[in-house]
Amino acid sequence: MVASFTGWEAYSSIGKFLLKTAGQTSRGGGIFVTTLLVSGVYADCANLIAFKIVFRIACKPLAAANTPRAASSQKKVTAIDIMTIEVTPQSHQSSAGAYPERPTRKGSWVRVVIYLVLVCALGLVAWRIYNNQQQNAQNSARQAKALLDRPTPVQVTPVEMRPMPIYLTALGTVTPYFSVTVKARVSGELLPVKFTEGQLVHEGDTIMVIDPKPYQAALDEAKGTLAHDVALLKNAQAEFARYKALFDAGVVSKETLDADEAAMGQYQGAIQADKAAIETAELQLSWCTIHSPITGRIGLRLVDPGNIITANTTNLVVINQFQPISVYFTLPENELPQVLKTLAANRHLPADAYDKGDVQKLASGQLLTADNQIDTTTGTDRLKAVFPNSDNLLFPEQFVNIHLVMESRAKALVVPSAAVQTGVDGPYVWITKPDEHGNGTVKMQPVKVALAQGQITILDSGVSPGQKVVVDGAERLRPDAAVAATDAPQHSMTAPTTALDGDAAPKRPARIKNGASLQGQMQ
Repeated sequence: MVASFTGWEAYSSIGKFLLKTAGQTSRGGGIFVTTLLVSGVYADCANLIAFKIVFRIACKPLAAANTPRAASSQKKVTAIDIMTIEVTPQSHQSSAGAYPERPTRKGSWVRVVIYLVLVCALGLVAWRIYNNQQQNAQNSARQAKALLDRPTPVQVTPVEMRPMPIYLTALGTVTPYFSVTVKARVSGELLPVKFTEGQLVHEGDTIMVIDPKPYQAALDEAKGTLAHDVALLKNAQAEFARYKALFDAGVVSKETLDADEAAMGQYQGAIQADKAAIETAELQLSWCTIHSPITGRIGLRLVDPGNIITANTTNLVVINQFQPISVYFTLPENELPQVLKTLAANRHLPADAYDKGDVQKLASGQLLTADNQIDTTTGTDRLKAVFPNSDNLLFPEQFVNIHLVMESRAKALVVPSAAVQTGVDGPYVWITKPDEHGNGTVKMQPVKVALAQGQITILDSGVSPGQKVVVDGAERLRPDAAVAATDAPQHSMTAPTTALDGDAAPKRPARIKNGASLQGQMQ
């Protein structure tokens, strides 16, 4: 910033007069004095440095001008000293009077004036710098005060009171309730399949056929052998009857009769073996037609038609049951007692399955049972939950989050987790006190957190239903600060619901934190 000086021409004249007195009437004097005055006008560090450089340049002609005079004066004084030997004292006095010491005194006076002007210029520059710093500090203070007084924009949402289930969370894997790997029980060529990959098949449906011709031939052979042995048996029975009559008449011996009776028994045994062979052949023939053992969804075929199948070796296809479907998950051993206690009381614990991100609810079911031992390597127990899966949202080997509902709070104070802040004295929330224009001030309110899960936190005390808490913009607040409050989007407090004991309960209920017992959390 440039300040105006009313006596600019006077300063310039004074500068020229000073330089003229010093014996320098060139333009350098005017430039030097003008530089001094301009340096006093500009109050920043860059001009101050430039002023120093110009001052040194301007002082060089003065020093150069004074140096020849001193040398000339010294030379003349030397000549006078030499001449005093040859001339009279009057001549010496006249010569000495020709070189007075006036220039030396005049030069000293000029230097003093220059130094005074320099000191004044430096003082002016320092004053200008100090003055600018003070003004900048005052402007910054005014701006900071204005920012503090301006209302801070925040988003608020009301405190709600509603039923909230208390549940345990666990990571689980979806597993088919039944899973069958189909293998052939006889060997032979695989004929064209009777299913479409991914098809829903029912128990007893024909899915594959192995070439039955060899097994049909074996069945026919077994039947022929049976007929042959039956004929032999009849002949043996007739001979036994004849020899029995002859024995009774005393014509044949006892040994002959016993031999015919043994032969008849052999044929009877052969007939029984033939019947068993026929049954085996019929069974193998029936195995040529492969039926679905369960109702479920069939997978991709593992063998193409035309291949030779080896009995009990080749995997043909996998069938998984989807309805119902099970989920296996684990719980820490310190959470297990309360679960087992509920199961021992023949109470069904509701279980909800959520997606991998623990956001969307996929299905609702119930806990079936727990394993009979704890894994010592992980300190967890394996549990099984069953889901109807009527909409087929659960798929085998799918990763899900299980919410095992333990209890329900009928009247729980619910706030978004974003509203709960942590301070030196513990958790707190910012409560707004609106005015008639929708704005107002905020108050720091300590709260007691009961349970927290994801986007929802249950409070034991500190707030009342209907009070509005800040969910966005809390980092810029201070007690009694002015705010411009707007309602937060509804999805910040909205959660899917699930049914528990006939009441509509949030789908995203609060879970028990850090594996703490339910009784300790409810106190």
